[in-house]
Amino acid sequence: MELNFKDFPKLITERLLLRNIENTDVVLIHKLHSDAMVNAFVGRENSSNLKKAEEYIIKIQNLVAKNECIYWVITEKGNNDLIGSICLWNFDIENEIVEIGYEMLSEFQGKGIMTEAIKKIIEYTFEKIKAKIITAFPSSDNVNSVSILKKLNFELENEKYNNKHENIKNLVTYTLRNNQTENRNK
Repeated sequence: MELNFKDFPKLITERLLLRNIENTDVVLIHKLHSDAMVNAFVGRENSSNLKKAEEYIIKIQNLVAKNECIYWVITEKGNNDLIGSICLWNFDIENEIVEIGYEMLSEFQGKGIMTEAIKKIIEYTFEKIKAKIITAFPSSDNVNSVSILKKLNFELENEKYNNKHENIKNLVTYTLRNNQTENRNK
C-alpha cells in the first residue's frame, strides 16, 4: 500500500469537492460533532464545543501529516462549507486493508451525496493506495449507512478485521475487495 498524503489529493465528483480539512472548518466540525443522530451511530458523545472542534482539526492534520489517516471534507462544488467528512484510516499495511469512515450533517442525508463521495474514495483507495480490502464498521441500526455500503457492493462478514471501535451498538463488519488486484494475482 502506498501511504503518502503530503500532496493532499483533492477529489472531484459530479456534484462534490472532497478537500483537505482547514482551520476555517471549525464551526461546521462543531456542528457535525454536535449532531445527536450522527453521534449515536459513530459512538461519540454530544459534548462538542468550538475548542474541541479546533483540537479535532489539529489532531486530524497531524494524523494526515504522519500518513496515519487521510480525511476529506465533503463540500458541494462552488461552496466551501463542510457538509460531511470521509476518511481512510486504521491502515493494516501487512494485509493491505484500510478502514473507511464517514459522516454527514443530517440536513444533507438522503440525497445520494455520501454514495457519490464513497464511490470516489473507493476508486482512490484501490487505484492510488493499492489496498486489497476496504472495511467499514457501521451500526446495523444505521439503515442508511448499511444501505449505501450494500449499494456499493460491500459484503457483510463475520471476521473482525481491523476493528477498533467501542461504544457503538450493534456493530457489523462490511468489506469491499479490490477485484483488480485479485485478478492480477491469478
